Parts: sequence; C-alpha cells; structure tokens
Amino acid sequence: MTETTVKISDSAIRRRMVKEFWFYFSQNRGAVVGLAVFVLLVLTALFAVWIAPHDPTHQYRDALLVPPFWQEGGRAEFLLGTDAVGRDMLSRLIYGAQYSLFIGIVVVAIALTGGIILGLLAGYFGGWVDSVIMRVMDVILAFPSLLLALVLVAILGPGLTNAMIAIAIVYQPHFARLTRAAVMGEKAREYVTAARVAGASNMRLMFKTILPNCLAPLIVQATLSFSSAVLDSAALGFLGMGAQPPASEWGTMLAEAREFILRAWWVVTFPGLAILISVLAINLMGDGLRDALDPKLKRS
Repeated sequence: MTETTVKISDSAIRRRMVKEFWFYFSQNRGAVVGLAVFVLLVLTALFAVWIAPHDPTHQYRDALLVPPFWQEGGRAEFLLGTDAVGRDMLSRLIYGAQYSLFIGIVVVAIALTGGIILGLLAGYFGGWVDSVIMRVMDVILAFPSLLLALVLVAILGPGLTNAMIAIAIVYQPHFARLTRAAVMGEKAREYVTAARVAGASNMRLMFKTILPNCLAPLIVQATLSFSSAVLDSAALGFLGMGAQPPASEWGTMLAEAREFILRAWWVVTFPGLAILISVLAINLMGDGLRDALDPKLKRS
C-alpha cells in the first residue's frame, strides 16, 4: 500500500467519523440550539469592539438609569438602557461575553491539564501513588465547590485571576477521577500490552497509547465544567471576590445593581438572562457531545 493510498484512507476515515459524530449530535435538537447560541456567544466576544455601540466603561452623566428603548423614557441610543452611573447596558453585556469565554477557557485548561496528569499517574501506577492522589482529590471534593472557591479566593485575594485559579483547583478532582477510571479500564487491554512488549516507555504508554482512548468522557466533562466555571465566576463576582469594577463581567454587573432592583429592573434582569442563556446553551451542547461520543448511548 502506497503512502498516497494510506493518506486517502485516513482522510476517508476522518470524514466518516465527523459525519457519524454530527449524525448523533444532531439527533439532539437541544444540543443543536445550544451549539448555535454558543457560536453566537463566541462571535459576540470576538467582535465585541465592532458590535458594541458604546464604550462599556464610558459614563453618560445625562443618562442615569435610562430604561430600555421600548419603555417610556427610553432612548434609541441606549437599546437596553443604562446603569446607575450612565453606562450602556448592551455594550457591557457584549463585552461581558469576553470575560465569560476567557474564564471558561482558562479554568477548563488548568483543571483539565492538572486532572489528566494526576489521573494518569494514579490510574497507571496504582499503589501508594493512586492512594495519595485520590485521597487529596477526595478531600477537595468533600467541600462544597463554591464555598471552597470562596475560601481560596479569600486566601489568594479578590480578583479575576485568583478566582479562575480557585475555580480550576475546585474542578480538578472531577477530571482526575474520570481520567483514572478510564486509564484503569484501558491499561489492561491487548493493545497496551502489545505496546509494552514492544518496548514503549511508561510516558509513551500513558500519553501516546492510553490517553487518546480516554478523551471522549473528558471532552464531555470539559464542556459541562465550562458552564459551571461561568456560573461560579459570576457568583464570585456577585460576592465581590471575582472580577472587580468597572469590569463588565456579568456577576459583577449584578452586584453593582443590587440596590436598584426595585427601581430599575433592567440592570439586574439582562445580566441574569445572559448568564442563564449562556450556561443553559453550554449544558445542552454538553448533552449532545455525550450522546455523540459515548458508544453506549449510540443507537445501532
């Protein structure tokens, strides 16, 4: 078989895998809707500079707590109204998408990397290595996630960076336990034994041979953790321990609007809806990924 034939065969296999993935993913209508909303969120974050009608931090002193344009007293230049210091709500919501995506990506990247390494070590070597790593993970899991994140931020100091580190530490045990379980199921299979007999090193066995076959559940967990990270970061921001004013992070916007709930409903409603829609869309997309990547859920 020539090299060209091998390349064509590999390309055909990849196309078939993509088609199969999309077939099972598209069977879940909610997942398709979630994917569409998530893509819209990503595009909004990437092109916020061009989409936002105003600077999110600029204060219009002649437009304090202006209601949305369809309500009496609203103005067309502020479609969703303004907050207590005259900042455009729509622009702040658009720029808030950048914070949400950035937080989700950083948290999942840190938690996934650390969890995979710890899970591989625990599942592959077993023994005392497994016991030490898993007991530490059990201790972390014994605390409510938001409470532990709050304690860690209190120790590290309030701020967006420290909040992301704290949330990543809290989510790391989920990836570690999932990786450990997958590795323990894979390391006894014939292909791993064959690679070991062929002289593959432990590092190659862990990262080149076993890990690629454990990625499906990790991808699903990463998607669900992404939405949880957005939610927890908004909670920390609401409590004053996450992103600090004048950042247009949605949780921080809610915290700044607490005293105006009864006077100006829009300063609380729109950031809350942004969090709700984003988290719901990512969770729906995660359900679709689970259906598409888990062989046990696939229909023949």
